[in-house]
Amino acid sequence: MLGELDAVGDVCSRAGCTAEPAWRVNWRNPRIHGIDRVKVWLACDEHRDWFDAYLTNRAFPVVVTPLDVTVERVP
Repeated sequence: MLGELDAVGDVCSRAGCTAEPAWRVNWRNPRIHGIDRVKVWLACDEHRDWFDAYLTNRAFPVVVTPLDVTVERVP
């Protein structure tokens, strides 16, 4: 899980990608985490949909937000 994002040095969480992120992919694994646990992957424009599909296909709740918007819960 990511803490506060650094102003410099953050990159997309997709393996091998070095692009600047524009999105937070907020998610949780409901089998092991309660509703208050939010895990965050950073995504560039190119990989935003890839992360969303990856998590949705595994039946994980996911909420994608702009980089500057945080969420407290993922229902």
